[in-house]
Amino acid sequence: MWGLVPLFWPLLKPAGAGEILAHRMVWSLAFVAVALIVVRRWKWAGELLRQPRRLALVTVAAAVITVNWGVYIWAVNSGHVVEASLGYFINPLVTIAMGVLLLKERLRPVQWVAVGVGLAAVLVLTVGYGRPPWISLCLAFSFAVYGLVKKKVNLGGVESLAAETAIQFLPALGYLLWLSAHGGSTFTGEGVGHSALLASTGIVTALPLVCFGAAAIRVPLSTLGLLQYMAPVFQFLLGILYFGEAMPPERWAGFALVWLALVLLTGDAWRTSRRTAQALRASRLLAAEAGVPGVAVPGGPAATDAIAGAVREDDTARSEAAAAAEVPEASPVAKP
Repeated sequence: MWGLVPLFWPLLKPAGAGEILAHRMVWSLAFVAVALIVVRRWKWAGELLRQPRRLALVTVAAAVITVNWGVYIWAVNSGHVVEASLGYFINPLVTIAMGVLLLKERLRPVQWVAVGVGLAAVLVLTVGYGRPPWISLCLAFSFAVYGLVKKKVNLGGVESLAAETAIQFLPALGYLLWLSAHGGSTFTGEGVGHSALLASTGIVTALPLVCFGAAAIRVPLSTLGLLQYMAPVFQFLLGILYFGEAMPPERWAGFALVWLALVLLTGDAWRTSRRTAQALRASRLLAAEAGVPGVAVPGGPAATDAIAGAVREDDTARSEAAAAAEVPEASPVAKP
């Protein structure tokens, strides 16, 4: 669904990107509110309102995702589908770079190589486009910031979307009312079908998120991460094969470098995940043996502490490997 969404936004013309974005905010809130009423999950809202810091972070997330959604809608409807897809290809590289710069994370050698290849790709694409690929960079950086903020907020997917669209709702509704008062709205002037399509932006936004949430608890993280590459791949193919966007040799070269960087990241994450999983199984087996009554553990408490420390280190390494395997969309809400 996320991969095919570029086919949807052009159906909303002659509405402009600003009007489509505002409708997306308004109708997304309506959709998730109904969903939360059905499942009776409202306890988190009261807790969030009593935590000003988390509420401020949700506000930042809402502002950043507004930029992300708006740029993506404009890009698709302005004939820049391929460049928009590039943003989600390079997002993992931007996320890793932000982890180093802002969170002081340490990278493995292969990750450094992947980031370097990604920078080279941006330079090649700058030559190819005759300008920096600002649409791609804007989408990648806004999504990376969004993921960083979401990590701090720690809300579920549907709950997070509800909180963010609740913050977006009044400005979006105010803009739509202003647009209507000045004769610029297309909601009531283009027929019932057009109005229905604008209203369905809420479903287009929230339904893939619901499916993602259902899959996340059933599918291994490594598989889920690889599957998410399908979205920018579909968008890239649509841009070339359906929308007929040009791909001169220098752009192919830039995209090839980006794909090489992603192959390096994915391969490194897969190898690290296997190693840490094996070490984790071994350390847990050792810890289980240490806890069996009557079994002497050489070194006594010191050995037991060492085993516990090994388990903690392995858990940390496993988490880092899983994070490295993630791809655009640290949170699904930010998907186009």
